[in-house]
Amino acid sequence: MTSDVLTRPVATRAATTATPHRKPTAEVVKAKLFLFVCVLVTAFTLTPIVMMVLISFQSDAESMAATPSLWPTSWHPENYARLLDEVPFLRYLLNTFIFAGGTALLETITAALAAYAFARLEFRGRGIIFAVYLATLMIPTQVTLIPQFVMVARLQWIDTWWGMILPHAFTALGVFLLRQFFLGIPRELEEAARIDGANRWQTFTRIIVPLAVPAIATLLVFKFIQQWNNLLWPLVVSNTEATRTVAVGLQVFQDTNGTQWNLLLAAATITTVPLIILFFISQRWFVRGITMGGFGGR
Repeated sequence: MTSDVLTRPVATRAATTATPHRKPTAEVVKAKLFLFVCVLVTAFTLTPIVMMVLISFQSDAESMAATPSLWPTSWHPENYARLLDEVPFLRYLLNTFIFAGGTALLETITAALAAYAFARLEFRGRGIIFAVYLATLMIPTQVTLIPQFVMVARLQWIDTWWGMILPHAFTALGVFLLRQFFLGIPRELEEAARIDGANRWQTFTRIIVPLAVPAIATLLVFKFIQQWNNLLWPLVVSNTEATRTVAVGLQVFQDTNGTQWNLLLAAATITTVPLIILFFISQRWFVRGITMGGFGGR
């Protein structure tokens, strides 16, 4: 009896202070629906990658079956060792790093210089030249393939890194992206640097470039991924294993040994890993560059 009397006020206070059950608001429902859609789209996007990895562990007969199964009946991790034995895959990876990295670096440097000129320098016909420069984006790369090949052949750059990299060292898309970002940088910063005695080059390297790191990193990642997956130009220019990239090497391997899906998808798995690592490393700069640059609606 005494315990009931002592505990009754506590129970009463707890009952009065308890918050009533509320129905979820419209914002909460929208957030949960958006999360569900994101999870669904992510699962749909990752399905081919999961299939690629699983098939790379299948046997030759299982991967070539008329009705292939998704889950391997027996796991064959030795497929990756076979790939390295039958194909100089590590050499192809190194060549791809050199080709994609060198091309992306040169594209970013030339795009930054040209974008700064279009954004800050005053010269006659700047708008017309920029419009013509952007109009080149409408020209398919296949149209310029033969003229580029003739130019490289006359320079005797066939099957060389000069011929692989230099024809793709300029990009109108990169100029547009960086120009839009440069236009958003206050001119007062440059004027203050000029008052302190900085010349045009010092202003560009010490003021503009540090502030444009997100956009520059975004362009660098874009171009690296684009050139990493480039098949057409390396297929035309490279003739030996000294400059052959992964895409070209796998095409030659398929033409020579037939379509061995387990080995091809094992190579595709290894090729995809560097891109995934690169994206996660540069994700912060990548998102900032998209939202703050020319694609962000500035």
